[in-house]
Formats: sequence, structure tokens, C-alpha cells
Amino acid sequence: MAYAGDLRPAEAWAMLEEEPAAQLIDVRTGPEWAFVGVPDLDRIGKRAAFVSWQVYPTMQANPTFADEVRRVAPSTEAPLLFICRSGARSRSAAEAMTALGFRRCYNVAEGFEGHSDPDRHRGRQDGWKAAGLPWVQD
Repeated sequence: MAYAGDLRPAEAWAMLEEEPAAQLIDVRTGPEWAFVGVPDLDRIGKRAAFVSWQVYPTMQANPTFADEVRRVAPSTEAPLLFICRSGARSRSAAEAMTALGFRRCYNVAEGFEGHSDPDRHRGRQDGWKAAGLPWVQD
């Protein structure tokens, strides 16, 4: 069963803004959240959920991922938008949760930082940050 599809960051923001039940789930790791930053949904009265797809530092699959997602998003009908650094882990997360019966799982395809530019820097050419969407860094 295929996941609902890929969204560009601006499309993800629009869905989060327009659909009250839509939930953004950041599947990166704790160090990424702490040192790179996180999406800031305060302007639309929401908060992202933080559920790692892989466990740092081993980067093994998170054995409790599905249970953690179910706790933050119990409805199988609500839109779930998964985001990671560049869209690979979040796609896997969207596929996995779709296979578990969640009907509207989306991948934020460019991720939070996007792909590397010619200088091998992220966050400049695509992704949540490059799209100018709100984010914070502690």
C-alpha cells in the first residue's frame, strides 16, 4: 500500500495551516533537533511531534517508532506529515505508518535542510529552511 505522496515544504505548511487535524512529525535524531533546528509551528497554533526513525548514535531502526507515533497521532484518518533532513527517512516513516493502517501519510520530500548545494552545504537550495518557513534553534 503506497503512502499518500510527497509534499514540498510550502505544500506541507499549507496543509498544516488548513487542516486542523494535520500533524507534522519530525523523524530526525535528538542531535539534529538540538544542533540544526526544528520547524516552528507556533504561528499556526501547532507543535511538531519529535519521534526518531533511527536511534542515535547507532542509527538502528527505532523499535518503538510506531507506538510513539500512535501516542502523538492516534487517529488513522488524520494527515501525518513526516519530515527528516532531506526526505529519505521521512519517506520510509510514511510508508511504514501507511502499512500499519494510517491512511494519509505524507513525506515532506525536501526535508528540513534539503539536499547539498555545490559547496556541500544544506539548507540553501531546497527544504524547509530554504523555503523560508519558520524554524527555531536552541
